[in-house]
Amino acid sequence: MADNFEQVEILIVEDNPHDYELTARALKKIKLANRIYWVKDGAEALEFIYCSGKYAQRSSMDGLKLILLDLKLPKVDGIQVLSKIKADPATCNIPVVMLTSSQEENDIVESYKLGVNSYIVKPVDFQSFMETVSNAGFYWMLINKIPVN
Repeated sequence: MADNFEQVEILIVEDNPHDYELTARALKKIKLANRIYWVKDGAEALEFIYCSGKYAQRSSMDGLKLILLDLKLPKVDGIQVLSKIKADPATCNIPVVMLTSSQEENDIVESYKLGVNSYIVKPVDFQSFMETVSNAGFYWMLINKIPVN
């Protein structure tokens, strides 16, 4: 559904390879992006988003249209990543969906205080997981409209 002229990237920030595989499979099935990237910790996510470190060769954030962010991550946790993204005028309009197993009220409240666009608890059941990710991707990539920086 993404046309060939526009680079549409989705970043999945997930330390669990199994959860990444399921998420990527669900997104690829509905063909919403021409590039899906995976980073395994919060520090790597920030390098990717800000084109630094091993991602210094990335040209810009223009193609990044959605970030699916796990809460519990090594090195830099999801809350810290979210805080940095939403506090920066250059990245604050990129939709960030917290996709996590945490149902803790404190995590939900803190995520929304920092500006998360959506908070989704990962379903345990395979089919429910696939449907949830597909629906979230469809909404954020095709239905939702964000301001152009």
